[in-house]
Amino acid sequence: MKLSDRITQITGGGSDGWDVFYRARRMVAEGHAVTQLTIGEHDIGTDASILDAMNRSARDGHTGYAMVPGTDLLRDTVAARVQTRTGVPTTRNNVLITPGGQAGLFAAHMAVCNPGDVGLFLDPYYATYPGTIRGTGAVARAVQTSAEDAFQPRAEQIEAKVDGAVSLLINTPNNPTGVVYSPETLQAIAELCQRRDLWLISDEVYDTQIWNGAHLSPRALPGMADRTLVVGSMSKSHAMTGSRCGWIIGPEEVISHLINLATHTTYGVPGFIQDAARFALNAGSTLEDKIAAPFRRRRARALEVLAEQNTIGLVPADGAMYLMLDIRATGLTGEGFANALLDKHAIAVMPGESFGTAAAGHVRVAMTIDDDRFETALKTICAFASEMAGQQAAE
Repeated sequence: MKLSDRITQITGGGSDGWDVFYRARRMVAEGHAVTQLTIGEHDIGTDASILDAMNRSARDGHTGYAMVPGTDLLRDTVAARVQTRTGVPTTRNNVLITPGGQAGLFAAHMAVCNPGDVGLFLDPYYATYPGTIRGTGAVARAVQTSAEDAFQPRAEQIEAKVDGAVSLLINTPNNPTGVVYSPETLQAIAELCQRRDLWLISDEVYDTQIWNGAHLSPRALPGMADRTLVVGSMSKSHAMTGSRCGWIIGPEEVISHLINLATHTTYGVPGFIQDAARFALNAGSTLEDKIAAPFRRRRARALEVLAEQNTIGLVPADGAMYLMLDIRATGLTGEGFANALLDKHAIAVMPGESFGTAAAGHVRVAMTIDDDRFETALKTICAFASEMAGQQAAE
């Protein structure tokens, strides 16, 4: 029996690039001690106050079918948050609650891409991006950015790949690079989208993790509210990764159609999860700052550690919970460096090549273990890089 091309080609017929991660997990399962700096999973759990709100809601009976678009109360809360942060008028009719940001990304592409259309995304990219686009039946086309530009995308790079495209997916603050797109970058992207009639899908799940500068949602730029779909999530901002609660913000007509899609796919998000999310959002910046604080501390310490050596370069780490380290001076690929580091020091990092081709010769480090262990691991990585660079020079 033949399966659909859509499902068999989600990964493009090749590896998903996460072989080092899987190997590290196997080592842990076999009883080895591995320092895991691979994925964006907080080392603190969901705050107890959020869990208490979740428990109260469930015990009060909110365990049955919830409204498919999301509860009115949560949609109103998300809309108010977005309007306050961006200045763009937003109501519940602009909001669909989704089972996490990933479901939001898929739904957004389903809304704007027909089978055979081209969906653009920027390289380096979060690992699921091309598969998400392929899953809709569209053609996923990468637009390479450059390490020499600190991975800030340039309009001419996008324009060169735009023929046949109907959408562009961006992510700022960015995973994997930690880069926050500048206002100039976003303005150029907005102008290109209007000039070439592209939908812009903006993944903003790290919008509360800004270490330098400020977050600008492209939906707030002139002429963009009617052609931008914003994906948000409780996962990173409130350490609710397992709760699977996110949203799409967009024009009312798009949201109305996406509600029909949700009716025939996810059928909504559990009510007690939505109530907990509303509680968390109403806690305001105090709780969000508490969740972000460990990454802010570790990023500051990382800058100090990296300043003490001259082998590893750092891509500007202005947001998100990651560092993108330039290890090209070692003469190794990102994959070669990550595998050798895992073999010698049992430290697991992600090769830049896991996120496309633009970050070859880099590794991504997640700042997701306690401060002391993180600092020790980073110093070990620096020493190992210096050792590898010395060996290359000797050869």
